[in-house]
Amino acid sequence: MTTIALLGNPNVGKTTLFNALTGSNQYVGNWPGVTVDKKEGYIDGIKIVDLPGIYAMDTFSNEEKVSKEFLKNGQVDLILNIVDASNLNRNLYLTTQLKEFNKPIILALNMIDVAETKGIVIDYKKLSKLLNVQVIPISAGKNVGIDSLISKIKTYDSNEEIDSNDYTFSSEDEAYNFIEKVLAECTTTSKDYTSTTSEKIDKIVLNPFLAYPIFLLIVTLMFQLTFSWIGQPLSDLLDNFLNDIFIPFISNKLSIASPWFHSLIIDGIITGVGGILVLLPIILVLFICITILEDSGYMSRVAFLMDKIMRKMGLSGKAFIPMLVGFGCTVPAIMTARTLESEKDRKLTSLLVPLMSCNARLPVYTVFASVFFTSHRGLVVASLYLLGIILAFLLGILFKSTYFKKDEEPFIIEVPEYKVPKLSSIFKQTSDKAKDFLKKAGTLIFAMSVIIWFLSNFNFNGMVNEVNDSILASIGNVIAPIFVPLGFGNWQSAVSLLSGLLAKESVIASMGVIFSGDLSDVLSSHFTALSAYAFLVFILLYTPCVSVIGTMKKEFGIKLTLFSVFYQLVLAWIVSFLVFNIGNLLI
Repeated sequence: MTTIALLGNPNVGKTTLFNALTGSNQYVGNWPGVTVDKKEGYIDGIKIVDLPGIYAMDTFSNEEKVSKEFLKNGQVDLILNIVDASNLNRNLYLTTQLKEFNKPIILALNMIDVAETKGIVIDYKKLSKLLNVQVIPISAGKNVGIDSLISKIKTYDSNEEIDSNDYTFSSEDEAYNFIEKVLAECTTTSKDYTSTTSEKIDKIVLNPFLAYPIFLLIVTLMFQLTFSWIGQPLSDLLDNFLNDIFIPFISNKLSIASPWFHSLIIDGIITGVGGILVLLPIILVLFICITILEDSGYMSRVAFLMDKIMRKMGLSGKAFIPMLVGFGCTVPAIMTARTLESEKDRKLTSLLVPLMSCNARLPVYTVFASVFFTSHRGLVVASLYLLGIILAFLLGILFKSTYFKKDEEPFIIEVPEYKVPKLSSIFKQTSDKAKDFLKKAGTLIFAMSVIIWFLSNFNFNGMVNEVNDSILASIGNVIAPIFVPLGFGNWQSAVSLLSGLLAKESVIASMGVIFSGDLSDVLSSHFTALSAYAFLVFILLYTPCVSVIGTMKKEFGIKLTLFSVFYQLVLAWIVSFLVFNIGNLLI
């Protein structure tokens, strides 16, 4: 089988091209021994391997090592090198390195529409001759030139004579001097060129005085959409449907069933799982906002803006990206940290990422904020997100000065052109997120709800009438004293936090089962506003779910994983203690 290696710099449209070429016929795994995504796709019997986005073959990062190893020792028949036509000077450096592998190369000049907008005129034939590669102009996002590229892939000459001797350079400067000479001969820039839309927007968005206020304004708008204008109202409608229509309907149908079975279905499964499902609109609205910001190209600018601040933590602005992903889910955020250049950056980022409040914690925030802070729900939830960011910053400085005393890495990030996010892309990413959420609700949370129901309705002598006599209460009473100084020393909170180690959404599901009713009616008898906020702070900071722990172990080993688990648990207890006790002094 013919095998094609697809390579290119980050953010040049490589994934878009891979999807356009292979469609749904693709597979994702990990490279042997390395936790880096391995993507393979097929087109008419030809295998296309999508290698990680890299800037060079210097083997500083795992991505570069994987790519170099595959080209050197893998069965590669053809290299498909995708480059940004509007930024050839930098992109062609990787091309010169690929020439050293003595493989036929097709150079896909992507985003030719952007290059034309910038007034860049490229003589494709001359570029092909000077680099001794096949050159195909395309615009992957607009499906322009894809058919020509596919035709060229299918008909490439495997016996083509390859001239690579002239492309071995003794230094980076020598390589760039060669590239400049090539581009001087085959590219020109129109004299009537005017600034692109992206450049005009960046004059405002990256303005030294306006950049940070704009960023804060966008974040505020995102929270308003989520908790005031769209997400919360939709969640309230679902909650009303669940409690006022669905549960009474099912309860009536089960009126002839035995009491234990009626309780299992209503108090266990429906209350536990349903209490989580009603929060789906909130999670999806927040995720849609983040997806729009990412697809528009704004997130790369945020990373650039944050570089100066991140440097104080011993990280580059690029580390801001996995932290941002952490607001969605900590597991992919830790995996995204693989793209950072140094092992030090990857480890430090992964230790701090769990402090970014993931979507799984959002149901807990939402329920408690709705009960105790009705008029200021958005503000309270935003304060938790902000607290996580501040603590990550302070701990980053601490770790930089103690655990990670190493040189800082250079900051390299691609700043793409602004574009209007595609509805199809937003829909796909959002639907995937909804599927993941529903899958978790239908499996892990379902199982957890049944287990919690059983433990709260039985003891070793059989079924109990009072939950205080149950196995669950016995377990909770052992753990509860730990949380007395934090203001929530009741056993119900203790076992809910314990269930949160499996999935943070389980905290609310567990409480729904334990309290056997609408949480808005019973929480106020177990918490004050202050202890409720201290509880939310603990939820924000304490040990993440088992999926995160497993990912940490897989990425960095048991030692760093245990350190992460221990420090977060201690941090959560200390900060919650301070919140509750200082709050008591002030009130």
